[in-house]
Amino acid sequence: MAIVSYPKKTSAEWFIEQLNVENAKLLAFVLVLGFIGYHGILHLRYGPDSCTWLLTSGRYKGDHEWQPYGCMLHKYSKTDARRCLRYLAFWGKYNSFAFIGDSRLEQLYEYFIGVLKTRSDLDSSYSTIDHRMPNYTYVDSKLKLFVTFIWSNDVSKTMVDQFRAWQRSNRPPSVIVASTGLQLVKNRNTTDVILEEYKRNLTQLVQPIDALASRGTQVLWKLLEPVDTTLIKDDVKINNHDIDAYNSAAMEILRHSEARVWGAARLVAAGSAGGETLTRTALRHCAQILLNMFCNDHMNFNDGSCCAQPESYTQLQMLTFALFLLCAVAASLRYIWRWSQNIKQKMDGYALVNQPTVVHPPSPVLALAKLGMIMAYFYLCDRTNFFMKENKYYSEWSFWLPVGYVFALGLFFTDDSRSSRVLHRNQTDEWKGWMQLVILVYQVTGASKVLPIYMLVRALVSAYLFLTGYGHFYYTWKTGDTGLVRYFRVIFRLNFLTVVLCLTMNRPYQFYSFIPLVSFWYTLVFVIFALPPHITQSSSHTVESKPYQYLYIALKIMGLLTIVTVLYMSEVFFQKIFVTRPWKALFVNSDDDIHQWWFMWKQDRYSMAYGIIFATAYLLAQRYNLLDDNNHSNLFTPGLSLTATLLAFIGIGTYVTFTFLCNNTFDCNEIHSYVAFLPIVSYIILRNVSGALRTKHSNLFAWFGTITLELFASQSHIWLAADTHGVLVLIPSAPILNLILTSYIFIFTAHEIHKLTSIILPYAVPDDWRLVLRNFAIFLAILVPIGIHDGMF
Repeated sequence: MAIVSYPKKTSAEWFIEQLNVENAKLLAFVLVLGFIGYHGILHLRYGPDSCTWLLTSGRYKGDHEWQPYGCMLHKYSKTDARRCLRYLAFWGKYNSFAFIGDSRLEQLYEYFIGVLKTRSDLDSSYSTIDHRMPNYTYVDSKLKLFVTFIWSNDVSKTMVDQFRAWQRSNRPPSVIVASTGLQLVKNRNTTDVILEEYKRNLTQLVQPIDALASRGTQVLWKLLEPVDTTLIKDDVKINNHDIDAYNSAAMEILRHSEARVWGAARLVAAGSAGGETLTRTALRHCAQILLNMFCNDHMNFNDGSCCAQPESYTQLQMLTFALFLLCAVAASLRYIWRWSQNIKQKMDGYALVNQPTVVHPPSPVLALAKLGMIMAYFYLCDRTNFFMKENKYYSEWSFWLPVGYVFALGLFFTDDSRSSRVLHRNQTDEWKGWMQLVILVYQVTGASKVLPIYMLVRALVSAYLFLTGYGHFYYTWKTGDTGLVRYFRVIFRLNFLTVVLCLTMNRPYQFYSFIPLVSFWYTLVFVIFALPPHITQSSSHTVESKPYQYLYIALKIMGLLTIVTVLYMSEVFFQKIFVTRPWKALFVNSDDDIHQWWFMWKQDRYSMAYGIIFATAYLLAQRYNLLDDNNHSNLFTPGLSLTATLLAFIGIGTYVTFTFLCNNTFDCNEIHSYVAFLPIVSYIILRNVSGALRTKHSNLFAWFGTITLELFASQSHIWLAADTHGVLVLIPSAPILNLILTSYIFIFTAHEIHKLTSIILPYAVPDDWRLVLRNFAIFLAILVPIGIHDGMF
């Protein structure tokens, strides 16, 4: 008997074999462990206090906005700043700021009170401004605000005495900002003797600074800002080398005190350098840093994480993670038991040489254990300050360039489709995939501020609901399946991850706004089509004998539109329905407000109906041979195909023109719900009228299309940050590399969650409807105590 020999694989072939999804997930897991170790070292070395990051380092982004190192900066308007001070005054806090230093600090004092002052300041009973050269004082009695500036162009007896006076005061300032030295650089030669004298004088401040810090006063020493020497007169002797020498001396002495060295102010000014005076850009950013430092921990601004403590965990979160831990223990014991049994068999001599490997079915307990580990990573990213966060950054290039890359990459993976019919599975997955990728780019860049882009993304969301209506109606028509098992499987698939995230991340159901929206519309459509008379292909395949079946379809669609119209006509009636207990908790946000649900609902109130109407029209066109999608040819005759293509381009062009012409978001949203079908149907025509396009699809986009739900639900926790207001930072100061690696981990984590959901699904929703109702009753029994605790009943 001849022995067949197989050629040994080359290293290139072996490497290509390793490029698969499972190995990619393993690499993502290793990266996560590496980043946990890296950030753990950063915290051990520099501490976890984001206030230190705020005051120490940062950089300018492309829009010339300041980005602190590792945390998010809220832009305080006059209203925001006064609201913060009013809130603190209400709770009895005395808002006192003191600035002591030279002319540059005087500039910051003037700019700072300019942020706080209003027209009401003309009333002397409301506020007073006392200018007694060289010292100034601003008082706002309603805000319990006291801001003072004390002139001191050196670390002189005046500065030392003032610090000691604050030390003896019964009510020292809340914040003291000190800085001086520019006049020394300007008027005296910088020698070692002068610097030593400067250090000795600074040493006298250490004791009062420490005493003040022990009483809750935050003392900031602002480093001297560099100058643009081209803007300084020739007879003025100021150079950046001398400025750096004074800054080094200050850091050397004050690092032994409780004073915070405000080094970020120097970096802010370096990116917007002026002459002897600071630019308005530098003053604006410095004032914002001060307000973020003072207010963030007391205010509820999602985009201000600097100096803000993360929210504390709840008992429900602890219980949820405890159950995940229990699953992990059970899965580990099961694995150890199987391993010990195999060892025992081998030791007893029962192992067969050619014994086939036993493939055990995926364990739901192991799946839950893995999901718990993933949720722990979610919690670490989003509910703690362990990993860093940064503000979003939008520019035309930052949005359109990644979108262009995405489509170029998607076209590279074009392949033949298994079906030639309109909106076949490969095509709908592809459509969902590229839409989700565009939405992700939209989210990470903060492009919602651009109205045309915002409206185009609204059209993509409407398209997803359109496909949901089309897909479920088409499935019902073909199979006649309107049973409970089908309904609960779809609802479980939609909501499993969302419910787990609500429990582990302490977020309301409406936080994942798109999931409740799809679930609601699917439930409504399911109920309408599950009610008799049932509409299926099997009951109406002989349209000549039973033409009234199509009348039933029309009546059901009209019923859906009637319900939508009635709810839309009265917002009060709408609210009374959806704020009724116990389901109120499903439709209100964390502030117990239903307006977000109302806004989302009314924007796409007709999108599901559009999908059902299109599906009905498509089925009728097939029945009467108005189109032919059973082969690779065009849908219509050449003349009709050309006309349809032209009309489709006009439809998309009309909607794009509308997005540029509408003046405000409110008007655009009101019109959108009536014209949302236009770009969607136009795209379907362009995608399907040609047989060559209809029978091709992008494997890459289709792959993403299978995990759209997981991508949508996960993005706000392990890719974005601070409830989608910022971005997660694993690699600080390298935004492009950080985005690539966080995206990589995010995508393959979503794919693993999709896989785990598929394992758990048949156990949660079995084939027997009685078992399904049993499991649903168990779920309600778990949910009721949670609801009682949270006030749902």
